[in-house]
Amino acid sequence: MFREMRRKQQALSREEISSVLYRGTSGVLALSGDDNYPYAVPISYVYDGEKIYFHCAKSGHKLDAIQQNEKVSFCVIDQDKIVPDKYTSYFRSVIAFGRIEVIKDEKEKRTAIEKLAIKYAPKDTATGRKNIIDREWALLCILKMSIEHITGKEAIELIKEKEQVVLF
Repeated sequence: MFREMRRKQQALSREEISSVLYRGTSGVLALSGDDNYPYAVPISYVYDGEKIYFHCAKSGHKLDAIQQNEKVSFCVIDQDKIVPDKYTSYFRSVIAFGRIEVIKDEKEKRTAIEKLAIKYAPKDTATGRKNIIDREWALLCILKMSIEHITGKEAIELIKEKEQVVLF
C-alpha cells in the first residue's frame, strides 16, 4: 500500500525516527482540503511513542478536512543545513502516514492535552497546567493520529559522518 523508500541506504532506524519525533516541536500536517486541494498546515504536536497528538480550535479548515477524509500525513524536519558550495542541504526528516480523529472521550482528551502541556511548558507545575487547561477546556479540540506507516531519511553526508565516528 505504501511506497518503499527509493534510497534505502539513507533510511533512519526506528530508534532514530522516534528520536526525531520526540525532539521536534512542530511539523506539517497534510490533509485533503477543499475541492481536493492538498491542505498542509504547520502545527505543534506531541508524540508518545505510539500516537501523535495535536490541539486545535473546535472549527476550521482542519476539522472540515478531517470530516471528509481521515487519511493524513505528518512531516517533521529535524535538520536542514544548507551547504551552498555543494548545492545541497544536509537534512533529516520523518514522514508519518495514518488516520486522524477528534478525541471524544474526556479522559483521553485530558491525558493528551497534559502530554502537550508538559512538552511545551515543562517547568510549569501540575496545578498551573490544570488551571490553564481547565480555563481553555471548553474551546479545546484534540486530534489523535494513529500511525500506519512511517519513514525517516537523512542526507548521505550525515550517514557518512556517523560511519566515521564509529570507525574512530
